[in-house]
Amino acid sequence: MASGKKDSWGSSLGVILAVTGSAVGLGNFLRFPGLAAKYGGGSFLVPYFLALLLLGLPIAWSEWAMGRFGGQHGYNSCPGIFRSIWKHRLSPYFGVLGLLVPVVIYMYYLWIESWCLGYAWKYLTGQMNLGIDQAPYREHFSSFVGLHADGDFLSHGFNLPVICLLVCVFLNFYFIYRGLSGGIEKVCLWGMPLLVLCALIVLGRVLTLGTPDPTHPELNVLAGLAYMWDIRGGLSGFMKSLSNAEMWMAAAGQIFFTLSVGFGVVLNYSSYLKKRDDIALSSTTAVAGNEFCEVSLGGLITIPAAFLFLGAAGTVGGTFGLGFQTLPLVFAHMPAGQLFGFLWFFLLFIAAITSSLSMLQPAIAFMEEGLDLDRRGSVSLLGFITIIGTGLVIWFSKDLAALDAMDFWVGSFCIFVLATIQTLLYSWVLGVKRGRAELERGALLPIPRIFDFIIRYISPAYLLGVFAVWLHQKGAENLAAIRTQPSVRIALLFVAAVLILFLLLIARAVRVWRAREGSKT
Repeated sequence: MASGKKDSWGSSLGVILAVTGSAVGLGNFLRFPGLAAKYGGGSFLVPYFLALLLLGLPIAWSEWAMGRFGGQHGYNSCPGIFRSIWKHRLSPYFGVLGLLVPVVIYMYYLWIESWCLGYAWKYLTGQMNLGIDQAPYREHFSSFVGLHADGDFLSHGFNLPVICLLVCVFLNFYFIYRGLSGGIEKVCLWGMPLLVLCALIVLGRVLTLGTPDPTHPELNVLAGLAYMWDIRGGLSGFMKSLSNAEMWMAAAGQIFFTLSVGFGVVLNYSSYLKKRDDIALSSTTAVAGNEFCEVSLGGLITIPAAFLFLGAAGTVGGTFGLGFQTLPLVFAHMPAGQLFGFLWFFLLFIAAITSSLSMLQPAIAFMEEGLDLDRRGSVSLLGFITIIGTGLVIWFSKDLAALDAMDFWVGSFCIFVLATIQTLLYSWVLGVKRGRAELERGALLPIPRIFDFIIRYISPAYLLGVFAVWLHQKGAENLAAIRTQPSVRIALLFVAAVLILFLLLIARAVRVWRAREGSKT
């Protein structure tokens, strides 16, 4: 058994909002709408909601159950929780991804968070009047993040992008240092309602734009909503969309990323709950809150707004292209666009910081319980590691090569691996009977019996199938990048070094845990 818990949640609402805040991020407002528009609008919702029911919700329930189970045995970290469930000497080492994934994602997510803050400041101060052509917004984004050459982000000295990055570093470590109830919970208790309020204001503006350009009556609000949600091409188009294996893979991937499944964050957060706290209703509420932000807010703002002013051509582009190049052009066309541009990027900043805070907590919990570090020591060590990683990401800024490499191999590949490990551990080691008993203790919401069958058989098969297809389609491309791009190799070597460091720290923690157990016998 580990040492006594050093932190706790202040309220049930606090942990629900914290988990929701961890899940609600840039993917809700940019990635999801972009995928829906790309894959036929309403057709995309079929594989999306199937993945939610067969992967997202079952794995979320299992993570909450395993987390609280580990917490009752004195563990708050993924290696410790795995050790409490599986009495095998190798079990803690399988939990290394529960430390590596959130820490490495934090390294590049922090940089993106600073972009949102910088754009919000520019809109607030009236510095985003770049005209009504696309080119200035593309060039502005390239200059802001240093896309033209490695080191370009830092070449202009102490400018706004660098200041915003430093502000984000300070805010994240200030609030994480204050702990769960004093830091993360307070940010989410205020930040999540503020995020939803900003999103509702922007949504209200988009839905009341009518037909902005009378010379193009086809570009109206109803047409924008139809472009986002209607099934295009009738029955034949619908059936053709469903036969697209890439769409099913994209939908499953989106569910993983949007619910923070396989991050190790939910395991950590739920480990601080008391034995009789409800986890069935809390986990379901957190999932529902994320889905509201994604489908009802993100799905009704981004693509319809782009369609209103730019037509179908304005709805294409990746997450960064849509968010930081296309939408600023939309706000330039929109009445009071400076105000709504500020609200938009401010809500993206809030979504980003509530997510980034969650990424630091699992590793801090491990350092405190396994290495006997206090809060200051664990935050300092983690800060040193992540600042080096973030520095690598921003130095190799040309075409975002390091960021994309880390996002694929850690933010995608490792998430699939960890989610699969967690699913198998819950189903076949902890067992669905003990898992259900954990879920039902203090539960205010009954969990359907079919969940036991789904999490034991359907979810692992779905996971492995999607993972194999996705790796087949994307793996070769990313392996080629390792061979041809030195910046990618350096970034991944650093990730490997962090992985080895965490494995060594786990070995040290195991010795500490065994010594404590021996002293009590």
